[in-house]
Amino acid sequence: MTTATVLEPKMPKSWRQETKPHKFCPGCGHGDILKALGTAIDELGIQDRVVFGCDIGCSLLSWDFFNCDAIQTHHGRTTPVMTGIKRARPELICIAYMGDGGGYAIGAQHLVNAASRNEKLTVILANNAQYGMTGGQMAPTSLPGMKTETSPYGRDVDATGNPTLGPEMVAAITPASAYVARGTMANIPQLTRMMKKALQNQIDGNGFSFVEALSACPTNWRMNAAKTWEFVEKEMTKYFKVGELKVPAAKQEG
Repeated sequence: MTTATVLEPKMPKSWRQETKPHKFCPGCGHGDILKALGTAIDELGIQDRVVFGCDIGCSLLSWDFFNCDAIQTHHGRTTPVMTGIKRARPELICIAYMGDGGGYAIGAQHLVNAASRNEKLTVILANNAQYGMTGGQMAPTSLPGMKTETSPYGRDVDATGNPTLGPEMVAAITPASAYVARGTMANIPQLTRMMKKALQNQIDGNGFSFVEALSACPTNWRMNAAKTWEFVEKEMTKYFKVGELKVPAAKQEG
């Protein structure tokens, strides 16, 4: 009789291990995105300087993910809260974490103004193309024709507009010292490199850094694992192109 070896999952050192397993739904992309962020924090050795702010929505379940100072803000207000902390304590590394609703809907004005002012902080936004915590309604990022709780016949862009291209917008209004990229939970090594560059840009004092990460919500998408992965890798990337849009004096990621 043989005894099976149970491997302990490898977690970022910056994660707060007693809060794991996390509270996100099975298959949710937030865990993967936050692992990429945690790995980036570890590799840069900045855990003792990080302040992590998270938004209302599914992203609020990340409030206890890291062993660092953290704050959970009002919906859409994570960016200005972290801006205030950064201005008061510029030596800190301030990270604002949110979903597409918190960044592109109720928080859009804050994202636009922080980017145009070139605030020296890092914003990470998870894009799962719908409002996850409240039941899967249509969001600014819902794809054309996408069926949601509030677009049961598919999103009509003539009536509701096209999906928001956040990184493209941020890249257009920020100066050359900003870092802007779109990654995906389907490519964690690439996403981790983007997170590192975004954080390093803040460490160097260059200015605003923004990373959108394509994410999954199989619960509200009502998809099995195979279809969920196909939607992230093939359908979302048709509209949301993965790559770096603005890199200060650095080689771009494809």
